[in-house]
Amino acid sequence: MIIELPDTTVSAISKKLVSVREEGGAVALGRVLTLIIVTHHGAEEEVIEAANDASREHPMRVIAVLFGDEGEEPRLDAQIRVGGDAGASEVVVLRAHGAAASNAESLVTGLLLPDAPVVAWWPAQAPSDPSLSAIGRIAQRRITDASSQPDPTAWVAHLGEHYAPGDTDFAWTRVTRWREQLAAVLDQPPYEPVTSVEVSGSSDSPSTALLAAWLGLKLEAPVVYSYLPADEWSGGIKSVRLSRASGDTLLERPTPGVAVLTQPGQPTHELDFPRRTLRECLAEELRRLDPDVLYGRVLTQCTQLLRTLDERSDR
Repeated sequence: MIIELPDTTVSAISKKLVSVREEGGAVALGRVLTLIIVTHHGAEEEVIEAANDASREHPMRVIAVLFGDEGEEPRLDAQIRVGGDAGASEVVVLRAHGAAASNAESLVTGLLLPDAPVVAWWPAQAPSDPSLSAIGRIAQRRITDASSQPDPTAWVAHLGEHYAPGDTDFAWTRVTRWREQLAAVLDQPPYEPVTSVEVSGSSDSPSTALLAAWLGLKLEAPVVYSYLPADEWSGGIKSVRLSRASGDTLLERPTPGVAVLTQPGQPTHELDFPRRTLRECLAEELRRLDPDVLYGRVLTQCTQLLRTLDERSDR
């Protein structure tokens, strides 16, 4: 069910939500959090659909805030989606025009679920310092996506300089499968220390540096990472090579979606490695609402790696 509320106010939207619940169309009980999505007109449907899918694992209230042009007449249009149009959540879409968009915090404060955590998500361009932004200040968790920024790899270095507990980025979430597979490899014999690590990825892959930083942090071994030209590889992380006394372990994607694991003295294994969807990334991040301490440490390490790479390129 979709309810349109043109030229409205936050108070009127809140009253309508109460009315919808009383009529039995939606139930607020059981909602575990409020997810605020900050995006722009025309880009909302894909991210709302991802939130609806994730809500089947994390029932929540979704507030999508869409900002128009500053020169428009001040106006707030809203839409409430419940039932089959909202998955296991209830969705409030706010379209703020002109001066109505000047105070983002006031737009959402009256619509938050009481005593429930708040998660903010910028699926496209994000504020330079998410934790200090109007929406970020009221959120316990703040999610950005480096891959959607104008310069993804530079954004990762920027994140390290402006990190605050509660921040995370989908560039980190997308390396989960790589981390799981590499950890599983090192849990098997031979139990030899890793002497060096090589990581390669596409030229616009922000996850490459984060994976390299994580490996360097955990293995305490020298790490080298490189970006491949777009005509050679254009799909995120390409390969990871772990060098040990008995030989090299190589986890490499010959084509997007498939990885091949090669280890000394063992048969080659072909693994399913598709790029993770928005729904999968969002659902994973919503499983924990406390600060990701490991991500903060990796981000600091990654920033140092990027600076080292810049210094080498300047020589």
